[in-house]
Amino acid sequence: MFGYLASLVRGAAFTVALSVSAAPASAEVYPVHPIRLLHGFAPGGAADTLSRLIAEGLSKRLGQPVIVEAKPGVGGNIAAEAVANATPDGYTLGLVTGGHAVSAATYKSLRFQPVDSFEMISTIVYYALVIAVRADYPAKSLSDLIAMAKAKPGELSFGSVGFGSTHHLAGELLKSMAGVDILHVPYRGDSQAITALLGGEVPMIVGTSVLLAPQIESGAVRGLAVTSRSRAALLPGVPSAEEAGIAGYDVRTWAGLLAPAGTPAAVINALNSAVMEVVKDPDIKPRLETAIGGEARGSTPEEMKRLVASEIVKWKGVVDAAKLPRI
Repeated sequence: MFGYLASLVRGAAFTVALSVSAAPASAEVYPVHPIRLLHGFAPGGAADTLSRLIAEGLSKRLGQPVIVEAKPGVGGNIAAEAVANATPDGYTLGLVTGGHAVSAATYKSLRFQPVDSFEMISTIVYYALVIAVRADYPAKSLSDLIAMAKAKPGELSFGSVGFGSTHHLAGELLKSMAGVDILHVPYRGDSQAITALLGGEVPMIVGTSVLLAPQIESGAVRGLAVTSRSRAALLPGVPSAEEAGIAGYDVRTWAGLLAPAGTPAAVINALNSAVMEVVKDPDIKPRLETAIGGEARGSTPEEMKRLVASEIVKWKGVVDAAKLPRI
């Protein structure tokens, strides 16, 4: 009898020992190996710079390398699709920009759902664009430009980084709110648009502030307004669009991190906590802000989700009002 009981006790102890030894394999402490961070733009650009700065900060805090991988093309949608289809285990993340919401408004269909295919982690930065003309152009202010456009409907044009970009839709929103007809001329990136402006191909552009700032400071370009409701720290001498006479006009683009839908909440929370530390890091925060000429600021996953959803609604309204064809 006692031998039988001893046998049962030994068997139970062996079972418990097995379950305890197996526990770490089924409940690993995240992360245990390198993480990939994908973005959808060219190496060396603003998104790439932001990704590398965030990867640097996350690597220090998570104790694993965060490897940046560029998958450029289709306005960032190739990278977003790759993230949406990745295993939801926290080892594939994506950096997206405001263009993520714009794509939802301008494409007939995407191979992922811009909100539901992802778990949002946190925003990273926010920044305004700039409405600019060449320094010798007759319009000295945004009000002057709007008056000229009203006097010559359809004769003025503006350049942007491309059809369906945030820059393009910021221009379309300006046209709608100001009640003017200005022709959009798409270029392949900011550099081409700025070159076209300086060469007199277009009288105005909606451009990226960090790239236009040197031209404005040199006196080659005049900034008529930044697209946010308040002035940009990078360009304190350039008024906001609201100051320049377009009440309620507010376009800020942004960048943030996301993961595939179904990524465990504990992993998302760990990543969010790490990102919030990174964007406040006194070494990394100013470098993030210099890279885009804006503000480094994190958010909760829920706040980022609401931001993306509201931006999609906003830009769909602009696309519909402008009667733009969907790609």
